[in-house]
Amino acid sequence: MRTMRIAVAGATGSIGALTVAALERAGHQVVRVSRSLGVDLTTGEGLDAALAGVDAVVDATNCTATDRDEAVAYFGTTTRTLLAAGERAGVRHHVLLSIVGVDRVDGNAHYAGKREQERLVAGGPVPWTIVRATQFHDFAAMVTSWTEQDGAAPIAPLLVQPIAPADVADVLAEIAAGEPRGRYRDVAGPEPHDLVDMARRTNDARGRVVRLVPTWSSLFGAEMAGDVLLPGEGARIAPTTFDEWLAKQR
Repeated sequence: MRTMRIAVAGATGSIGALTVAALERAGHQVVRVSRSLGVDLTTGEGLDAALAGVDAVVDATNCTATDRDEAVAYFGTTTRTLLAAGERAGVRHHVLLSIVGVDRVDGNAHYAGKREQERLVAGGPVPWTIVRATQFHDFAAMVTSWTEQDGAAPIAPLLVQPIAPADVADVLAEIAAGEPRGRYRDVAGPEPHDLVDMARRTNDARGRVVRLVPTWSSLFGAEMAGDVLLPGEGARIAPTTFDEWLAKQR
């Protein structure tokens, strides 16, 4: 495989940093794109210089907005900016990390933003691959950290098939170095789990005492119940189990 110059947007985030590491292990030259490094995707500041000579871009950016309009506006603005700069720079492949089930959930603000991202990438000027992954292994504990008050944390009883963040990064790095694939098959971990049980086990492993309150919410509604968040047929199954990841949290 030839050495490529690949930019990673969201390079200082958890998945972005792991993707940078995976690309560098494969011998590629990586350009880190992040506001903290002087490149702003909302304004475009520093972006043309960052993408000079870049073969491919991986978009692993994230947004913490819980308001639907705010999430759609953020993802829309940053994606348009990144695609326009990519076209100017002659980027040949735009890889977007998205979420399994994003088109089956209407009420979640983050999912609405990701759908806008997908729409813009699929209709944009740069050849593309969209990679939908399931929730990460640390997702359950992350949710309880958002919702915890006075030692209790509401958490939705979701059925998910979680994946190790490092496995997602490996897939993104592999795909970025290849030809555009359009909508790639779903990427998921080896087995389904209940989100409440995952939260309990992760918090126990980390020595955190939190009383879990299984409940649906405006963030994770009952429309996400059942197999809505599970991967589709023919999914690519990553190797790391939740138990293997959990063993490293102790």
